[in-house]
Parts: sequence; C-alpha cells; structure tokens
Amino acid sequence: MKENYFLKLKQLLEITIEKEASDLHLTAGYPPTLRISGSLYPLKYHLLSPEDSKNLAFCLMNEEQRKRFLEEKEIDFSYNFENKARFRVNVFFQRGCVSAALRLIPTKIKTIEELNLPPILHLFAKAPQGFVLICGPSSHGKSTTLAALIDEINHTRRDHIITIEDPIEYVFEPDKSMIEQREVHQDTTSFLKALRSALRQDPDVIMIGEMRDPETIATAITAAETGHLVFATLHTNSAAQTIHRIVDSFPPGQQNQIRAQLAGSLLGIVSQRLVPRIKGGLIPACEVMFMTPAIANLIRENKIHEIPMIIETSLESGMISLNRSLADLVKRKEILLETALNYSLNPGELKFLLRD
Repeated sequence: MKENYFLKLKQLLEITIEKEASDLHLTAGYPPTLRISGSLYPLKYHLLSPEDSKNLAFCLMNEEQRKRFLEEKEIDFSYNFENKARFRVNVFFQRGCVSAALRLIPTKIKTIEELNLPPILHLFAKAPQGFVLICGPSSHGKSTTLAALIDEINHTRRDHIITIEDPIEYVFEPDKSMIEQREVHQDTTSFLKALRSALRQDPDVIMIGEMRDPETIATAITAAETGHLVFATLHTNSAAQTIHRIVDSFPPGQQNQIRAQLAGSLLGIVSQRLVPRIKGGLIPACEVMFMTPAIANLIRENKIHEIPMIIETSLESGMISLNRSLADLVKRKEILLETALNYSLNPGELKFLLRD
C-alpha cells in the first residue's frame, strides 16, 4: 500500500475527530465528506478517484479483512486510530468502485445525564432480569444509549456482562463488573451461535448488538425468561411497531407463544430520535414504555395498536410518548416547533399538547 495513502487517511481521521463529526464518507467522484449535526459537509479536497477511495479503504483493513471484503463485496469492522478514537467502518462496492463509511465512536462512554436521556432509564440498569429494547432509525444513537446503560451496570453491580457485537463499538473498562466483548466474525461466527453459547457462560447481563433473525430473537427472549438481563436493538420507530416487528418475524403458528413470552419477559422499550438543536448539535427525543399489567394484556390479546394510548396516559408511572418528549424540548427552547413537527409520528396531537 502506498505510504502517502496512509498519511492521507491519518489526516482525514484527525479532521473528523477535530470537527466532532459523526461520520466520514469516502466515495469515488466526491471529496471526503463529513456528517456534522446531521448534515453533510464536503471537505475542501480534490474529488476522490476510484483508485483513491479503494486505497484509502484498504488502508483501514488487514489482509484477512481485504480478502473477505473482495469475496463478500462488503464488510463491517472496527478500526482503532492510534488510540485516539475508534471507528465503526463499513466498506462496500457501488458502481464497481470501493466506498467506505466510517462512524466515529467516542472513547468516553457518556452517562444517561450527559446524553440528555430521560432519567427514568436508570431503572433498566437496576433490573435483575428481563428484556430491554433500544429502538429507532439507523444513526439515531441506539448504540450510545445501550453503552450508557451497560456502563452504568459496570460501575454499580458485580455482574458478568457479555456483549455480542458486529463490530465492537464502545470498549468498556471493567470496574465492578466482569465484561467480555465478542465480535462476530472475529470471536464468533454469528449472533445466534454466540448468544446460545453465552447462556452456558454464567452471564448476568447479555447485550446483543443486533437481532437479525427469528432464532436470535427467540433465544434472546428465552434468556430474559431464564433469569438474565438482556439488552438489544431494533430498527423500528415506536414501541408498538417494535412489538409488531418481533411477533411478525415468526410464522403464524408461533405468534401466540411469542406474544405470551414477550408479555412475561419484556421490561421496556426505548424508541429514540436524534433531533437538531437550536444551538447546534443533536438532542434525543424518546418514547419510553415500561411493561405494566395493562400492556402485558394488550400484547397477549394482540391489541398492540392500543399501546400508544397507554403510554400517553401513563405519565405518572414514568412512561413518555414521543410527542410529549418533543413538546417538552420545544417548551425548553431546545428545538424549533417546525423541527418537532417534522419528527412527530402524529403532528396533530403534538400541536394539541403545545396549545397552551
């Protein structure tokens, strides 16, 4: 690999860190491009040629990763940059050229307060067992919220924590807990295999980076039922949609059983969006659902469409609807009304909440 490409890559990664960008994109035909506070900003740099983007991407990979990339046409991995920062990297082909998307992972794991998340989330880090789902669109902070919860357990409980990730993002420094982080492809062949093995490794807490198939979902629910605290993520937009997604991933003959298992093991669902702030940067808006007897009955009886109403009317028990979260951010002058309406799933209801 040409030495000057390693130097170019180093410069680009240092700029990404300096500008506090969330992402760096390397694509032929474009200059290197940063995502800052949700928007793309091309750097003052020449347009990358196909040779440039390929060589810069290959500088990020070792021989084994390059071989796998050329065989599979895409690859996920983590990259440690001179112990200054870590990046989650996806390298892929587009129109026959190599592209790379790099997500900057801060070295410091922030707390729930530092992330401006609802304080009620601390309850999930105190739970002895159950199933907790962190949901939202891609690139809206799910992994960061998950890391905050796992690190809180690390600092407050003498537990054995096993994480299964693809790739490993945040690296935890053990405190009171023992933490073992397993990376798919490097430490295990699949999420499912690692999760099944984890049940024989004496864990108290299991964190699953992604649930990609019904078998992994079923095993995660079983783990929660059998005395473990299980955290996982899903790309869904609300608590109700999350439950629908889980149930619908199973054949009709199994769906009643899954609904019953969810009603018995689910602790709660956090669905979040990162919303542009008036003063710059992003702030989370969260829907928070806790399992209650009423919600458990709705899941068992397949009346999942009624869950939003329960969330909306259970403010006193700590539940938060997305609209209430957005309305609160508007009232605190954190975000514009127009922004809140753009992110709301029910703008009419949001206007009603803000009518005073």
